[in-house]
Amino acid sequence: MTFAHAVAAPMAGRFAWVRGGGAAAFLLDAGQYATLTDPEGLQAAVVFVVPCASGPQTVAGGMLGPIASAILDQAGADRDAISAVFARTAGLDFDLVQTHTALAGTQNAGHAVTLLASACALYVVCAPSAAMTPDQQAPATSLRLGLPPRVPGSLPAPLAAIKLAVPVPAASARAYRVARGDYIQIIDVDGKQCSDFLAFDAEALDRGQEFGIDPTTTRTLIGNTMPRPGLHAKYFDARMVPLVEIVRDTVGRHDAFMLACAAKYYDDMGYPGHANCSDNFNAALRPFGVPARVGWPAVNFFYNTMVRADGSIGADEPWSRPGDYVLLRALTDVVCASSSCADDVDAANGWNPTDIHVRVYDGANSFSQGVAHRMTPDSEPELTRTSGFHSRTAALSRRMVDYKGYWLADSFAGHGVIDEYWACRERVAVMDLSALRKLEVTGPDAEALLQMALTRDVRKLAVGQVVYSAICNAQGGMIDDATIFRLGQQNFRVVCGDAYCGVWLRQMAAENALQVWVRNATDQLHNLAVQGPRSRDVLAGLVQTPPHQPSIAELSWFRFTIGRLAGVPVLVSRTGYTGELGYEVWCHPDAGVAVWDAIFAAGGEYGIAPLGLAALEILRIEAGLMFAGFEFCDQTDPFAAGIGFAVPAQKTAPYCGAAALADRRAHPQARLVGLAIDSNDATGHGDPVFSGRTQIGVITSATQSPVLGRQIALARLDVRASGIDQRVSIGKLDGHQKRLDATVCRFPHYDPDKTRVRG
Repeated sequence: MTFAHAVAAPMAGRFAWVRGGGAAAFLLDAGQYATLTDPEGLQAAVVFVVPCASGPQTVAGGMLGPIASAILDQAGADRDAISAVFARTAGLDFDLVQTHTALAGTQNAGHAVTLLASACALYVVCAPSAAMTPDQQAPATSLRLGLPPRVPGSLPAPLAAIKLAVPVPAASARAYRVARGDYIQIIDVDGKQCSDFLAFDAEALDRGQEFGIDPTTTRTLIGNTMPRPGLHAKYFDARMVPLVEIVRDTVGRHDAFMLACAAKYYDDMGYPGHANCSDNFNAALRPFGVPARVGWPAVNFFYNTMVRADGSIGADEPWSRPGDYVLLRALTDVVCASSSCADDVDAANGWNPTDIHVRVYDGANSFSQGVAHRMTPDSEPELTRTSGFHSRTAALSRRMVDYKGYWLADSFAGHGVIDEYWACRERVAVMDLSALRKLEVTGPDAEALLQMALTRDVRKLAVGQVVYSAICNAQGGMIDDATIFRLGQQNFRVVCGDAYCGVWLRQMAAENALQVWVRNATDQLHNLAVQGPRSRDVLAGLVQTPPHQPSIAELSWFRFTIGRLAGVPVLVSRTGYTGELGYEVWCHPDAGVAVWDAIFAAGGEYGIAPLGLAALEILRIEAGLMFAGFEFCDQTDPFAAGIGFAVPAQKTAPYCGAAALADRRAHPQARLVGLAIDSNDATGHGDPVFSGRTQIGVITSATQSPVLGRQIALARLDVRASGIDQRVSIGKLDGHQKRLDATVCRFPHYDPDKTRVRG
């Protein structure tokens, strides 16, 4: 193998990722090459090269995942231990294992090397890391691999030992039986290919009764168009008996309200006799005694259909990519049928039907639940993950929801939304907020970068201080809001909701030739919000700080301190999202259980309770706090989002969006206001607000306020119709048949002068 420190030509868009602290394995034949890029900078990389003794075909693709995981465990071990990792893999020459340092860990963002294979070899790329304490800024970050073009029809590595493999060639269908508890993986082999899915109660079929997945029953019971991993994951039959449940979904966009394609569709299109999924299902299911149908109601995995605003149904190319899959679990013995949709006359399969592949795994396996999330189109897909506190929150709640790629509790079984709410308002409550994205911004030009990226004047931020800011595009629209921690003269931590902020900041740094690194530390820095009037009492005796750091009792609003809690390093900031006195405790996820247990032990005498997302929504609306996708988006400026205070007119240094924001400050079109609603009829995000017949704005968030005893809302209104005490109405139905009267009022609705949070 040889190294070349240059970016190679694009490789037909085939990319893989090496997670920080993880590894990836791949084969290269003689003359092939791969590129290894560090998008964020400063990440080391070690490459293990194991020559193939008799060509690449001798190494099964399914072995690469386990090999990568095993060698990572031994990455710091000696050569004998590394060789032992490969001891059961055929076709590799263990005596010639080579170790190379591909990236030293001192490079700038975007630095790339080319790995050129002089002979067939297995490559295992490791991104070594050490646990990062909250006062450090050296996270392990992901590396990007550019690989030789994918061979059409190649399958991804199996998730476990395969119990049954069912190839489904293009434009065909296959039926198969699955035992209760076993897992079914439906794979889109080459991408953009629909796969209709049927499942029947196998024991009922044996008795001559047909009970299959009923899409209408399923949608009614779960309240969604499609089941998703988590709380609403099951598919039901007409008896309301669950047959299968979704465990993983790497696409997240499917259809369950249309028939599998049938002969009539092609007849009407002018293609009589065209192959179709319904006829293919009839043939495949005949041996199982299932009567034929002209058209089969089916779960249409990967099928990209949508209901438009006018009620019409549209379709386009599938979202799925090569190797994407849905993983289901059989809840009883089932007879299943999977198709590769035969449609080649429109965009349903990208105009080109390709293969589907089904794998069945034994129920003794255990797979994490999750939906795949991608930050950008070519980012690595990340399944919903758990935080360092998950073992504690999951033990208290079965209502776990996918929140920004993390499993967080919506509410807790022993408490409930209202009790959790009052615990925060009157006592102390604790919430897992690890889904917040944390970006470490370091380097000689760190301040310069943030000064041109943020609406706040970063030069005024002291070490140990936190400030809230907007991040805007050139048009003045909000990319995100963020809190910025200053850890040193040129050391910052940006805490935001969207990891894309890191991409944006790195792009800005590159365009302005700044020497700065922006690295994602989200997976190595998890945080608990400890909120409520007794939060200081709980933490004061727990957190030990060195003499040069403020104690909890001394910590001012929007400041942070560094110390230890339960013997582990923590950073504690006096920040929150509830409108109450409160703190956030930041730690490495490995320390999550110890930190949670210590806080709950200390909070017992104060009536401490866990806090879920549903209660937090009430708290933040009462406190007038913004939420992305509700109060703002990239077409909303900070003034219209209600955070004009985060755009100080005194900042004269240039920053992104400054000119547009100056114009919007001088000529505002909309502003965020509070609404006190006369009725208890529910209203919510997106409901129109009227003055007479004219719509003057829209509800951004609404809730029933326990402390105020009435329904309240945040609304974005035309500035000419947003005066305090002005009477307006909220439109329901078509906006005119039903109206809810309301009054424009000051916000925050609760503690508008923030005396409690400052107390």
